[in-house]
Amino acid sequence: MIRCREIGIADLDAVARLLAHGFTRHPRDWWMAGLQRQSVRDVPEGYPRFGYMLDHDGTPVGILLLIYSARDDGGAISIRCNLSSWYVEPAYRNYAPMLTKVAQRHDHVTYVNISPADWTWPTIETQGFRPYCRGLFFSFPALSRPANGMRVEIVPRDAKAVESLAEADVAILTRHAAYGCLGLVCHAADGRGYPFVLQSMRLKERIVPPAMQLIYCHEVADYVACAGAIGRFLLRRGKVAIALDANGRMNDLVGFYRERRRKYFKGPQCPRLADLSDTELVIHGP
Repeated sequence: MIRCREIGIADLDAVARLLAHGFTRHPRDWWMAGLQRQSVRDVPEGYPRFGYMLDHDGTPVGILLLIYSARDDGGAISIRCNLSSWYVEPAYRNYAPMLTKVAQRHDHVTYVNISPADWTWPTIETQGFRPYCRGLFFSFPALSRPANGMRVEIVPRDAKAVESLAEADVAILTRHAAYGCLGLVCHAADGRGYPFVLQSMRLKERIVPPAMQLIYCHEVADYVACAGAIGRFLLRRGKVAIALDANGRMNDLVGFYRERRRKYFKGPQCPRLADLSDTELVIHGP
């Protein structure tokens, strides 16, 4: 008998083994590390912690990981779900729609898919998803002019408060530092603080210099304003480029645009660029 059910703690070892079988790029231990991070993170009440599985007599034969988070959209709380790591054993793929149907059943939830393979794009679009990001812009921030009087500070994972940052910003920076990201705050001369989360990238292209990916900031304009200071700060640490989500070339930054790694959404809120916080990219790793 095949049934679709929520993944529980007791299923994690079998789930990790199935995912390692389906996605051979990563071993079982890599998947277990990400699932363990999912097991301890805050999840909005009433939503699954891990996602759903196709169960065949107690054995998982299909997986769809889900990462739910609550978002503050202008004072109103919205729910976002990152659809991640979908795999079904070939013999059971006729049952795959059971997973997608149960995973996307909430009209008030914004669903995002940030890492679809290009061959899946037509299928995703037939499910009602729309692209909100079509590529990456690789910037060389050290070539931007730094703002006068701006200084850059690392925010460690155990920070309780940070000068010029709101409590919610500190929470984002420390939470992502615990995932292995780099949390920074740029202190402007006028006393304002700008939070940033960056993550080291794994790139196949040999011509791309050592780079980090922009995971989070309030808005892309903040990165443009702080790029010079961040670039000089990172240059001393051996990082030359920062990649950020984009839909074309950015005239205010030095760099180049690559149209690839399309990202999709479905639901009431279109995700903004420069916000990949609390997604598979940081919880499971690049």
